[in-house]
Amino acid sequence: MSENYNVIPSAPLQKGASFQKPSQALPEKVSLDDPALMVMTDFRSVTAHNTHPLESIESARLKMINRSVRLLLVVDEQNHILGLVTSTDLTSEKPMQIIQTQGIRYSDVLVKDIMTPREKIEVLCMDDLVKARVGDIVTTLRTCGRQHALVGERQADRSQVLRGVFSASQISRQLGAPVHAVDVARTFAEIGAELTR
Repeated sequence: MSENYNVIPSAPLQKGASFQKPSQALPEKVSLDDPALMVMTDFRSVTAHNTHPLESIESARLKMINRSVRLLLVVDEQNHILGLVTSTDLTSEKPMQIIQTQGIRYSDVLVKDIMTPREKIEVLCMDDLVKARVGDIVTTLRTCGRQHALVGERQADRSQVLRGVFSASQISRQLGAPVHAVDVARTFAEIGAELTR
């Protein structure tokens, strides 16, 4: 080994030490005319929270609470996206339908039973967001009746990765005004669940 290299000194890890977590500092206040990327949670800076299809929905609910998120990506062992599950999915009538049709207990309902599968997920293209404004995102969420909009980005090899997410609740905090983008309710039970929130 060459003598041009030096030993780097080490020291004991201090009591109470924590670890670095990825973070993104979004601006506290934005206007509808500000660039859309000022309200996007960027997965290059913030870890995307996920769950597995065979996890119970109760476990997924606790993950959402502990991480202060309302959406989890559902992934396989290779971290390929299989779908997503939202807090609305957990409070909708989907779990009750599974319980009734399969004759199982609530604790036995799995994420795969209520998730939105990958085939039904639409994403915004990162290239389209370069010139977009916050108002464009608000209009998109309202028009689609969604709380979240995922952002996809093409890689050099033409594969796609999820780059980030827009959240109506996050945008509301930054705008200082509510963004009324509720998930499109398909049944009276889902409408009732939304109204009680």
